[in-house]
Amino acid sequence: MAPAKNLECGMAAVDHGADAVYIGAPRFGARASAGNSLDDIRRLCEYAHQFAVKVFVTVNTIIYDDELQATGQLIHQLDEAGVDAILVQDMGILQLDLPPIALHASTQTDNRTADKVRWLRDQGFRRAVLARELSVDEIAHIHAEVPDMPLEVFVHGALCVSYSGLCYASQHCFGRSANRGACAQFCRMKFDLLDADGRELEHQRYLLSLKDLNQSAHLGELIEAGATSFKIEGRLKDVSYVKNVVAAYSQQLDAFIAAHADRYCRASRGRVSYTFTPRLDKTFNRGFTTYFLHGRQPDIFSPDTPKAMGEYVGKVKELRRDSFNVAGTASFANGDGLCFINDERQLEGFRVNRAVGNRLFPQQMPARLRPGMALYRNNDQEFERLLSRPCAERKIALRLSFQPTADGFGLTGEVVGAEGNGLGEGVTVSLPFEHQPAQKPQRDNIVRQLSKLGGTIYECSGVDVADGFCYFVPSSLLAELRRMLVAALAERTVQSAVASSAGRAATRAVSAAPAYDHDYLYNIANRLACDFYGSDRPTAFELRGGKGPLMQCRHCLRYALGYCVKHGGRKPEWRDPLRLRLGDGRLFRLEFDCKNCQMNVYGED
Repeated sequence: MAPAKNLECGMAAVDHGADAVYIGAPRFGARASAGNSLDDIRRLCEYAHQFAVKVFVTVNTIIYDDELQATGQLIHQLDEAGVDAILVQDMGILQLDLPPIALHASTQTDNRTADKVRWLRDQGFRRAVLARELSVDEIAHIHAEVPDMPLEVFVHGALCVSYSGLCYASQHCFGRSANRGACAQFCRMKFDLLDADGRELEHQRYLLSLKDLNQSAHLGELIEAGATSFKIEGRLKDVSYVKNVVAAYSQQLDAFIAAHADRYCRASRGRVSYTFTPRLDKTFNRGFTTYFLHGRQPDIFSPDTPKAMGEYVGKVKELRRDSFNVAGTASFANGDGLCFINDERQLEGFRVNRAVGNRLFPQQMPARLRPGMALYRNNDQEFERLLSRPCAERKIALRLSFQPTADGFGLTGEVVGAEGNGLGEGVTVSLPFEHQPAQKPQRDNIVRQLSKLGGTIYECSGVDVADGFCYFVPSSLLAELRRMLVAALAERTVQSAVASSAGRAATRAVSAAPAYDHDYLYNIANRLACDFYGSDRPTAFELRGGKGPLMQCRHCLRYALGYCVKHGGRKPEWRDPLRLRLGDGRLFRLEFDCKNCQMNVYGED
């Protein structure tokens, strides 16, 4: 499942092997700067549905009272545009007069337990997007407890340090709500770490900034655990990111399915051929982590920089006045962007003006570059040049069968799967034409004419003509049958897309929502959400504030710094509570909830 900043990215995702695309609506998406027009969303649906690729739209912010009518109108317009589902956070939306469009519970609804997923299913949701923090064992447990609820998991891209939907730091500090799509990225900022006596334990480090998720080597484990959708983060990323990352994951998924073809298949159609080799380390990343896939582990955060470092290319060897050389096997090109962590633990970058083998001539020699420093490439000119061109083609294989009919000739096309087997999706077209005995064999011309599928999304995997076929068939009739077949297949695809996008459950079960300790954590921002939860007033943090945690994090600084006794670390050398201090002096108290293996962040006035 691929992200799409815009129509171009969405179409590129389809071309490079996505089974589904998620894109922002004109309003009410959790990336306020990634909205798209209804016309572009409609065009993406038309393009994607040719390959049975789904299009999901994010309507996953909390909604204010004066926005409810516009939200309802938008959802009706999205349904008319052909959207397959919408991602939702605000439960007030369930109280609107909605079309029969499928609802997916966004990760913003804090989906980390079987009880929550079961409750979401009972409310009529057709899919739950699980919290990023879950391990493969926790995913398997949820699937075992709620086996009829499809589960979506994140597999790649940026990680939020707080459980999604429960982060109020940006609103508290800057008046920009993450639940309204306007996150100011508090977690990517520098902090000092202070103990209870004001002693500085860490100075100006990115203590809440996590590395990027990369589960490309673990798709099989997630599949076996019960996940059915694999979400790539990145609705603000450019088209090169989409092409490279989608291609990499699509190939991994194909390889797993090829080895387990008796149990699994892709959710969309079409075979993709590439003119490049995907490399995840060449696309924007802050370093990679599998996060909590196999439980708590060290090195999941990036305290020296929140920026992309890219691929490791070697170590600095020898410095000269205007150049240096690199010890390693990487090749370089003029214009490459390189970076390193300097002696002050800060990321420093520069551009290569000229590359001669492994000797590099920067536009300006970095003053703090030293022999032995690790060097990273965060912009590969040659790779970006490859991705800037058309670099993938997606085709659906067809097995054709040509035969005489009572009053003419017919052509049947059947979609063929990756293993060469028919998928039972056949369409037949026919034209009247007099049966005239042929004076010379017709088979070769029939096969040649019917195989000409260039300019369409189809490719011919073979043409069957009955042995002993002996009628004259003009090339013009064959061309018309071929055109009619392609049109009929397109119409069948549209009908199938509509039929498979079944809507919400007809009725909603009445059951209490899983409980929170603080009422603002329900994110109740409008009167319909009040009705849904049985609340007498909106309690959203954005409207009333709150005295509880601003963040709830599985990332733990005690553990990350080696002071978690529970996991074999040293006994802390400080007096609690610890505090984070922003550059402007504001303080944030840390609470270590060891029972739940969680770190909570509180604001201090």
